[in-house]
Amino acid sequence: MDWKPDWGLRFRMFLTMFLLFALYIVFAGVITAYMGGGIAIFALLFGGMSLVQYYFSDTLTLKTMGAKTVSAEEYPQLHSAVERLSQQADLPKPKVAVIDSKVPNAFATGRNQKNAAVAVTTGLMRTLDQDELDGVLAHELAHVKNRDMMVMTIASFLSTIAFMIVRWGAFFGGGHGRGRGGGGGVIVAIVVSLVVWIVSYLLIRALSRYREFAADRGAATITGKPSALASALLKISGEIDKVPDRDMREEAEMNAFFIIPLKSGVVGRLFSTHPSTERRVESLRQLEHEMETV
Repeated sequence: MDWKPDWGLRFRMFLTMFLLFALYIVFAGVITAYMGGGIAIFALLFGGMSLVQYYFSDTLTLKTMGAKTVSAEEYPQLHSAVERLSQQADLPKPKVAVIDSKVPNAFATGRNQKNAAVAVTTGLMRTLDQDELDGVLAHELAHVKNRDMMVMTIASFLSTIAFMIVRWGAFFGGGHGRGRGGGGGVIVAIVVSLVVWIVSYLLIRALSRYREFAADRGAATITGKPSALASALLKISGEIDKVPDRDMREEAEMNAFFIIPLKSGVVGRLFSTHPSTERRVESLRQLEHEMETV
């Protein structure tokens, strides 16, 4: 496998982290000035929780999503595919997990390449043929190869703090008049937190959409079959459209992790963590053409 560094992805990761860092420097100054020590205690507690989540992200995410780690004896074909593709991607074999769900989808989690897990739903294995399943698994391994989970975890950290301040700012900020400006200071801090959260949200969503394109290209490099992943994306998208609204709501919390999100409509597309299936398929077909003409 001729894996080439994705400098476009690396540049976007660097730019996003730089902009977030600059944003949070201003954010920290305003919060300290207007909300005093109460918010510092909150940030410390939340930071400790986030560190725990970071170091145990694979286990926590699998448990949250209802994914069960499975052995090679239980799912020999799935394990064989993951092992083969991991070798082609020059990666340690991740843990393999299965989710009992009708919704066909997959995700990867873990803080680094040595502590990763790949999960698929039972619906996915029933929907795809082997080449298509390989394409999806390779896509998730490309996320691991690109260290996407680590970057997105770090990028999301202070954005989440800002959101929590917006939601509970009056309580944690000493809404009884403590801090510079009393209650007015709390309002200023909450407004700043809201702005920081919105900007962070948009920056992270933009990075997330690009990393999906990068993982698609990585999958094509690993398997050498861009058309197989394109076919898988179309099948998954078509099957998701058939899922009843009740089941869709039950699975909605998996959006940020899955290869195709469950949101729809104009608002869903605008704030989606993923580019549209149509754009991804078009990009993969163009890549297939380029590979054939080399």
